[in-house]
Amino acid sequence: MSKIAILGGGSWGTALAIVLSRARRKHKISLWVHDRALAESIRRDRENRSYLPGHRLDPNVSVTSEIGDTISGAQILVGAVPTAHARAVYSAAAAGVPPRAIFVSAAKGLEPATHKRMSEVVFGVFSRESAPRLAVLSGPSFAAEVARGEPTAVVLASRDASLAAELQEEFAAPNFRVYTNDDVLGVELAGAMKNVIAIAAGVCQGLGLGSNPLAALITRGLAEMSRLAAALGAEPETLTGLAGLGDLVLTCTGALSRNRQVGIELGKGRTLSEILAGMRMVAEGVGTTAALVSLAREAKVELPITEQVAAILHQGKPPREAIRDIMERPQRPE
Repeated sequence: MSKIAILGGGSWGTALAIVLSRARRKHKISLWVHDRALAESIRRDRENRSYLPGHRLDPNVSVTSEIGDTISGAQILVGAVPTAHARAVYSAAAAGVPPRAIFVSAAKGLEPATHKRMSEVVFGVFSRESAPRLAVLSGPSFAAEVARGEPTAVVLASRDASLAAELQEEFAAPNFRVYTNDDVLGVELAGAMKNVIAIAAGVCQGLGLGSNPLAALITRGLAEMSRLAAALGAEPETLTGLAGLGDLVLTCTGALSRNRQVGIELGKGRTLSEILAGMRMVAEGVGTTAALVSLAREAKVELPITEQVAAILHQGKPPREAIRDIMERPQRPE
C-alpha cells in the first residue's frame, strides 16, 4: 500500500484526497493544510467547510499542518497549492522527500514572478541528485464534481511512459478516468492558458452578450493557445485533448469556474481589486495573464485575446473597448 501526500488543502487538494481514497488501489493518504486552524477543523469535522463544503473525507485520510508529517514515508507527492505559493511550499518539503519519490503537479498556471511552469519550479527546488520523478495532472475537473463522484476524465502527462502507466493505475477510481500523455510542456501550457480565455468568456457574460461571441471566443481562444504552445515546442494534438479543448470548454462555460467568475464581475464594471477582495479561492488566470503575454512576446506569437485580458486586468481598460479592438483587427484567413 503506497502513501500519497497531498500538498494543499484547498478545494482541489481536498477533492483529490476524496477521489484517491476511492481508488481501486488502496493508499494511505495524508493531506497537508497550510492553516493550522483549518487543518484542525477538517480533522475534527471530516469536511473542508472553507473550500469544499458538503463533501466528507474518508476516515483514513490523515490531515495535518505539519509538512514533515505529511511527506514522511510518501512514495507519491501531489502538489495542489496555488502557483504563486508553490515554490515556497515545495522548498519546505524538499528536504524530507524520500529518494525516488514521484511528484505529481496538479496546479494549473505559471509562477507569476518567473513565468515558469510548475514542472520547472519543481526541478528548480530539488537538486539534480534528489529530483523526484515527475508527472502533471490536468484536464476538465471541477473539484466539487470530482468530490461528488461525477464521471470525470483527466490526463496525466510524463516523459517517462512507465511512470505515467504506473500512476494511471494508482489514480484510477470509479468515475475518475485517467488518460496518459507524454507532452508535459503542452499539458502545462494548456492548463495555464485556458484560465485566461475563461476570464474573457466571463467578461462576455458580464456584459450580457449571447452565444455567438462565446462560440467565437472559445474557438479563437483555442487557436491562440495552440499557436503559443506550438511555438514553445508542444505537440499540437495536446491542445485538442482533455488538457486543452476539454478544460477550455469547462472553464469558459461552467458555473464553478473561478476565472470565469472574475470575468463576469469585470464585465459588470467592478474593479479587479474589489473582485479579489471578495474571493477566498485563487483564480489562477489573474496571475498567469501577464506571464503569457511575456512568453508570447519572446516567442514572437500574437495573443490578441490574452493581451486584451491583460489590459482589462492590469490597465483598467473597459471591457467593451477591448472587444471592439479585437473585432476591428485587420481581416485575415482563419
